[in-house]
Amino acid sequence: MTTTRDENKEAAAQAAGEEKQTAAAETRTFAETALRLGGKTEEEALRTGAVDRADEQVESMFAPQYKTVNSPIHKAVWEDKIPLELFESPAPSTQAACLPAMNRCLEVLRRHKQAKTIWDASGRISETVLSDLGAAGYWGMLIEPKYGGQGASLQHFMRFLTQVALIDPTCAGLASVHGCIGAVDPLRSFGSEEQKQRLLPRLASGDLLSGFALTEPNAGSDLTALRTTATLDGDHYLVNGEKLFITNAVPGRAVGVVCLIDGKPAALIAELPKEENDSFQLKHYGLYALKHTYNNGLVFKNFRVPRENLLAPPVGDGLTVAYHGLNLGRLALCATASGVMRMMLANILPWAHFRETYGQPIETRELVKRRIARVAGLITAADALVEWGSSLLDRGYRGELECIIAKIFGSEAEKETAIEYFMKTHGGRSFVHGHLFGDNVHDFLAPCIYEGEGEMLGMAFFKSLAKAHGVQFFEPVGLALQREGLRTMNPANPAHVWKLRNELVPYGFWWLGKTLAGPDRHHVEGLSPTLQEHVDFAAEMLSNLPLELSEAMVKHQLKLADRQCRIAYLSQRVQDTITILVTALWAKRQNDEVIEAAADIVCQDLTRKLTGAHPSDTYFKKTSKLADMIIEGRYKPIEGIDRADILLPYSKTK
Repeated sequence: MTTTRDENKEAAAQAAGEEKQTAAAETRTFAETALRLGGKTEEEALRTGAVDRADEQVESMFAPQYKTVNSPIHKAVWEDKIPLELFESPAPSTQAACLPAMNRCLEVLRRHKQAKTIWDASGRISETVLSDLGAAGYWGMLIEPKYGGQGASLQHFMRFLTQVALIDPTCAGLASVHGCIGAVDPLRSFGSEEQKQRLLPRLASGDLLSGFALTEPNAGSDLTALRTTATLDGDHYLVNGEKLFITNAVPGRAVGVVCLIDGKPAALIAELPKEENDSFQLKHYGLYALKHTYNNGLVFKNFRVPRENLLAPPVGDGLTVAYHGLNLGRLALCATASGVMRMMLANILPWAHFRETYGQPIETRELVKRRIARVAGLITAADALVEWGSSLLDRGYRGELECIIAKIFGSEAEKETAIEYFMKTHGGRSFVHGHLFGDNVHDFLAPCIYEGEGEMLGMAFFKSLAKAHGVQFFEPVGLALQREGLRTMNPANPAHVWKLRNELVPYGFWWLGKTLAGPDRHHVEGLSPTLQEHVDFAAEMLSNLPLELSEAMVKHQLKLADRQCRIAYLSQRVQDTITILVTALWAKRQNDEVIEAAADIVCQDLTRKLTGAHPSDTYFKKTSKLADMIIEGRYKPIEGIDRADILLPYSKTK
């Protein structure tokens, strides 16, 4: 950990020096160049380029070996050899110093859940619970011990979130908001030593809980539309503007505020006053999701923030700060989703045993067995992605691609489990007041849009994955087209090929090499034949995907940015392939027959999705066999989970 952090700090310092030597006006990102050459307006090119530049600034903070181009996914797709060792995650230590505090926190939550005191009279997490968790060390899990925290690795923290979600998903969400996207990560990553010493101990103790204020009424996925401003006035910044959908936005807490200072994005750590006043007000609205915590709008009118609370990243600006923490939040969403899916599966089983049709429990029906098996497969893949992604971040990798996969998979799996399996198995009683589904359905669905809506993130995944290939082979072609006065290149037109021959030859050699290269197959020692088959399939897919991606870039050229559906489709194919590989390798290390069977089911499901094949009778038999093992109580991930009452008490509503 220390080595990789030091290497990344050195990289950030070097990048900062290089940035000072290059005026911002002289910098043009690949996205900006492509959009301009593709006929986009100057404004759209500049604004898209600004977001792309923020991403590049975050990238520059990492040592070369940990950048996206050297990530496991990028290497597996674009290079001839799959770095299989980078797709295997080591088991987290069982002797970590943070574990006693984690156990204390889990006990606090279990005690309050049993006493039914987790929520206050308004139905939100009670101040007593927040305080008790703070005393147990909950809020400082990701903060170094020298600042009063537990110094947990991300592997331990993400596994902990899954355990917390089994007891109360909202508490898991608050830990993620506070530690991953709230004030903690910005301070840990960009704060000065003075800022850390002044603020991190309070954040660790829970004296100062935090959130992050980025979204605005007109700025969601388009972060260049920010309108909140901060103007220096003596020793304070005067903040003016409005933020929307901010979790943990409560008087007396802290928020990281992304705003414009002198027209450029910046990040301030703002401590909210104990009560609303003329300069700070909450904007309330009805929100179906997050009903057990506070999510409000913030309205600032000349709100004063000490100038020493301005974060000064070594590279970039406020968007850099925002982008950095999103990876952690995305991984945390998948970890929490895994806990929520465990809870739903645990509550499917007693109902499936109790409910009978035509004299037989529905747990004996093939359709219900398939649902049970499918949920176990989704949980297994989510666990694999979380442990793999967090281990990469702990090793120093940026992890952008890996965290996006985890977020999309986890949120979509949670939605699928809730609607297709939990709700449908419980039938109409799912909508009775007091039922786990009906009371929480919005929270089961909302993660699909948290930390970036899934398909939008899928396009960002494609952009990051394809950027280096585009810069190497397609940016020179685009510039040559502009030079020759051509809008597009027609490969069938000899005149076009001749004019662009110098730019096309390198691509031709690359294409020929990829066409002739076969899959990079690996025989993994100790891997069962079933899981080995999935690894082999992933290797074959990875040998074909570069040509699929590049073919789309050739076909659509500078208009590819407008082919959002094609980009999203190709992105999902890569994501599904990587999920198969990671899940198969992770399942092997668990040395558990039931988990291996669950991994096999989800890998088969993803394989059919990629190939368009139909499920076989053998597949259906496997789902039934897996379900029987789960019904028998052999599925360890759901051991000890409290089950809701099978028959809910009926009560009148007002």
